[in-house]
Amino acid sequence: MDRGVIFYTVSDHLIYFTVMCIRSVQYAVKIVKCVQMPDHTHHSLIEYEDGHLSAFIQDVTSTFSREYNKAHGRKGPMFDTPFGRAPKKTDKSIRTNLTYLDNNPVERKLVELAEDYRWNYLAYAVSDHPFSPKILLRKASMPLRRALKMVKARHSKGRYLTGSLLRRLFDSLPNRIECEQLTDFIIGTYSVIDHRAATSYFKSYENELITAHANTGSEYDIKEHFIGRSDACYIKMTRVLLASGLVKDIHDIYSLTPEEKRKAFRYLNARIDAPGKQIAAFLHIPQKQV
Repeated sequence: MDRGVIFYTVSDHLIYFTVMCIRSVQYAVKIVKCVQMPDHTHHSLIEYEDGHLSAFIQDVTSTFSREYNKAHGRKGPMFDTPFGRAPKKTDKSIRTNLTYLDNNPVERKLVELAEDYRWNYLAYAVSDHPFSPKILLRKASMPLRRALKMVKARHSKGRYLTGSLLRRLFDSLPNRIECEQLTDFIIGTYSVIDHRAATSYFKSYENELITAHANTGSEYDIKEHFIGRSDACYIKMTRVLLASGLVKDIHDIYSLTPEEKRKAFRYLNARIDAPGKQIAAFLHIPQKQV
């Protein structure tokens, strides 16, 4: 593993999220909290039967890797194994863990407030469309109506969303607003995150936000391997690389030759204020070659 970026696009996040939610039901594992960072994930989970947690994580990561690779012409696993785990037994340690997950994107300077990051799902505790206007079917385009119907049908059959399906659905939509609406709808439809369980440790959602805003998000049981001071540079790299013409789709990174990756590295290094190792992680260049 090169510890590279995993989630480049909204569709990448949604593949993982829908796989995770479907598998959590199958394995009877409760999801209390989840955060998807550009190059890793964290979960707060409750296991009701011995062995189910390991089987759940292994199934989620292997299924996601298979679907991700199929969508983007890649081979191999996407995550290190075995996964790390740190059992929490006291209310204080649980609160610390939950706050850490909420604040992971704040720590990495992706957002200023925990609730502004879509992929820690915190904002969905109080709204099913926190990042888009409420869908009004009478005003929705026909492609959006078809997309909503397809998502509901897949979910009702216990099927996650694949990369190829997500690409078709989003490409059919006429504008960015409806793309945001569809994203919120997918998350709201598939989510099995027990927000009430998380909030109960803080007494209220407002208290959870206050705690998140007042803490840096450190967690002594979780040993993170961070490159650089911020992950916001990955968004800039995506924009700059697509504008350069070196790739047509950001996932074309996987099909670049070693020389083409070196060219892309030099191009980004001249235009992005980020450590070379972080640019390498974005391009999936082994760190030892930097």
